[in-house]
Amino acid sequence: MGDGTLLLVVGALLAGGIAVSQVGDRLRVPGLVLVIGLGMALGSDGLGWMHFDDYELAKTIGVIALAAILFEGGLAAGFPEIRPVLRPALALALLGTTLTAVLTGLAASWLLDLSLLEGLLLGSILAATDGAAIFAILRGSTLRRRVARTLEGEAGLNDPVAVLLVFGFSAWITTEGYGIADMASAFVLELGVGAVAGLAVGTAGVALLRRLPLTTAGLYPVASMALAAIAFGVGDALHGSGFLAIYLSGLVLGSAPLVEREAMQTFHDGLAWVAQLVMFLTLGLLVFPDALGPVAVQGTVLALIAAVVARPLAALVATTGAGFDLRERAVLGWAGLRGAVPVVLATFPVLEGVPRSEEFFAIAFFAVLVSTVLQGTTFEGLARRLGVTTGEAALPK
Repeated sequence: MGDGTLLLVVGALLAGGIAVSQVGDRLRVPGLVLVIGLGMALGSDGLGWMHFDDYELAKTIGVIALAAILFEGGLAAGFPEIRPVLRPALALALLGTTLTAVLTGLAASWLLDLSLLEGLLLGSILAATDGAAIFAILRGSTLRRRVARTLEGEAGLNDPVAVLLVFGFSAWITTEGYGIADMASAFVLELGVGAVAGLAVGTAGVALLRRLPLTTAGLYPVASMALAAIAFGVGDALHGSGFLAIYLSGLVLGSAPLVEREAMQTFHDGLAWVAQLVMFLTLGLLVFPDALGPVAVQGTVLALIAAVVARPLAALVATTGAGFDLRERAVLGWAGLRGAVPVVLATFPVLEGVPRSEEFFAIAFFAVLVSTVLQGTTFEGLARRLGVTTGEAALPK
């Protein structure tokens, strides 16, 4: 493929992704799900225009895209907005995600005749909510501000937890002698190192930008992109969570009174949209629709269990004493939208050589489609019926 043809294909794919996402918004269907559908349609089992089965490359694209999305989420929010809801957001991210993984995993183990560890691995894949999907529904929502900010904070904080759960159970299955103590110590170490790295890099970056002003406004988005990459890289190099590090660095930068902060936010908003479209198209290409038929029933059942049983129960427990009424807690429980994150997580066990991992990938993909369409199309209506909406936007522009 020549350079011009390659650019034409990239431009056409991005334009197609924009078009179907806009159609989805008009139909009140999560637009990014239609972008996955576009990828599937263009793939080997669809029109056959593009053949793609590289799990390693898909994982790399997914990790970079998730990092960009998390940084933009932190940058757009800032600590002043997240601080009042930090406790319930952390509870949902840590306790809520873990309980959702365990409950869904137990159901998967029983329904699919899996070992307990295999079931918990599949449950962990399905436990993560998707930051891109959450941010998308909140942008057009009139949800009460405190509930919306809690969901926004959780969406940025729970991805590192789900990643650690998936890696932990994968290692437990494939590594002899690995156990709960190893998993717990890795969990604490990676979250702790990631938090310190993110806060330190973010604070240092803000100090440099304030003391050493750049010569042109166009360099500030470049500097913020460099800061994001350094935060993720430092966190990961020190055996911490790069995802937590990059989100916290975004929160620090989003809290600073910088002259060109608006320019940086606009740039990273656009970059996050590019990341979302590329990631969803890639994951759509990676999936072969013929493989979904045999797992349709299992995927549907697990999606319903995760959405209707596991997540609401986990949210109810995690938000105890957080000052939310029962209706708000019900909305928080229904807001666990799955999107690209579980599909990206499902590539990790495949690359680690976990038995039946490709079957888990297909199940996770189908469950994500069902969950996202079901919850994404009913979330705002449910919140309105429960009286948890207001007359103003959930998140200010």
